[in-house]
Amino acid sequence: MLTNLERLSEELTLTPVFRAVTEKPLFSAFFAFVEARTQKERLSAYRELVSVIYENGGNLTDAVKRYVFEDENLYVKARAAKKPLSPEITSSVASELSAFSRFASLTTEDFSVEGVTLPRFASYKLDLLPLYEKRMQELSRYGYGIFSSTCMFRVSDAGAIEPIVSADKISVSSFVGYEEERQKVIDNTEAFVAGRPAANTLLCGDAGTGKSSTVKAVANLYFDRGIRLIELRKDQLGRLPEVMAAITGNPLRFIIFIDDLSFNGSDDNFSMLKAALEGSASARAENAVIYATSNRRHIVRESFSDREGSDIHRNDTVQETLSLSERFGLTVLYSKPDKKLYLTIVHELADRYGVSVPQEKLDIDAEAFALRRGYRSARCAEQFIESLL
Repeated sequence: MLTNLERLSEELTLTPVFRAVTEKPLFSAFFAFVEARTQKERLSAYRELVSVIYENGGNLTDAVKRYVFEDENLYVKARAAKKPLSPEITSSVASELSAFSRFASLTTEDFSVEGVTLPRFASYKLDLLPLYEKRMQELSRYGYGIFSSTCMFRVSDAGAIEPIVSADKISVSSFVGYEEERQKVIDNTEAFVAGRPAANTLLCGDAGTGKSSTVKAVANLYFDRGIRLIELRKDQLGRLPEVMAAITGNPLRFIIFIDDLSFNGSDDNFSMLKAALEGSASARAENAVIYATSNRRHIVRESFSDREGSDIHRNDTVQETLSLSERFGLTVLYSKPDKKLYLTIVHELADRYGVSVPQEKLDIDAEAFALRRGYRSARCAEQFIESLL
């Protein structure tokens, strides 16, 4: 006669929709525990099981729920694309979620080994079926697969989209100054989230003024409304069509972020970005916008030889390179702060971090700090306050 764990093991083996979930080490250890024939094998399997639970925070239920919600399976893809599903698939999903619920609700006491006190793990009762259905109804907010729980991603050298583990958690409320510039980016992103026309955006201007931080903060601001950020290095722009293809049809909306953008006129990546900005079908997804930052207003470096070259149509060539920045629908200029704005940023940061220095001395020292670096900027103000701390 089968035990409860043996029956559950059989049910978890019959999971055609969530197959990838049951192939994870957590379930492999569980299957090994059920199939063990000696006490040593059973203890070894239990050790692996608890080890995986501990690696996931120590709670079995939370680990299973995360695996199920992040799984990129045929059912969630069909729901995201609003495609019809057969009754057989829908029924299988319900049965599989029932089995996962029972597995996620197991306790240490369910894994008894005679004569041995087992390491404990946490868990709680869970019914995944209503939770999963609620998640399906919120796919435009949370998505699925790797995009379901993380805001920011990068592209590996092999071309895979992968989460940024230590992503910047900066928030819009942490900024001082540049409210008008930042609001333009927020308004454009709000339109994008709402499904209205949104512009590819170039944030250009002086270094240290918060261009990159603005993009990341806006992505964090709209995470719960379905925004994800994928960062591409300039030398990876050749992979832009692959990235766009990977996110096409996804219910989420993506900011393709290119930081510190500049080109030489002969750069092969120039044409790839130009095609994306001009709406080429192969280089643009409907659920994506491009946000780029640059310390240059004209993001293509031009030399005098470019102007005096032998190209018969050199005027057309020069105009094409210089006008790349004009192909962004929205350009936001971040200029270096004047003395008043610089000191306003210093004062606000000093208050925020509890720096108790008389304002007159604070202003003199802040100006001297900027002078040693050769310029005023928001970054310079932050570095000055950090030096006091």
